[in-house]
Amino acid sequence: MGLEISYEIASPEPGNAISREDELLISFRGPDQELLLEQGAELLLALEHLAHRWLRLDRRLHDRVRFDCGGYRAERLEELKLSARVAAQRVRETGQPFRFNPMSSRERRIIHLELSSAADVRTVSEGTGDHRQLVIYAVTARK
Repeated sequence: MGLEISYEIASPEPGNAISREDELLISFRGPDQELLLEQGAELLLALEHLAHRWLRLDRRLHDRVRFDCGGYRAERLEELKLSARVAAQRVRETGQPFRFNPMSSRERRIIHLELSSAADVRTVSEGTGDHRQLVIYAVTARK
């Protein structure tokens, strides 16, 4: 593509709550890294998708090969956790379910994990394929 980008392939850090030992993390850096991160990291995610296709990975294994650039994944992780907490608080206050936009299974998992210890809300993934969404519901006390 003519980009000035270098890459490094590594296993995720041990003890990372959202990573598994059998994953690979491909990190990009260089003068053109901002191009990978434009439009919500659209190019970075497209390259990841192409790699999955090229490697002929089964869909169930897609989460085991991840691409990152400039700490985008760590920032996105914190963004998702904050969104989960804010949405859960909204559900607590209004009693109305909160539906996130469609997202990857990895991102849905992060939200499920973030809210797993909250006794007053529950999370459910609904829909199919690329339209699968995470919904937060209030848990009503049983009499």
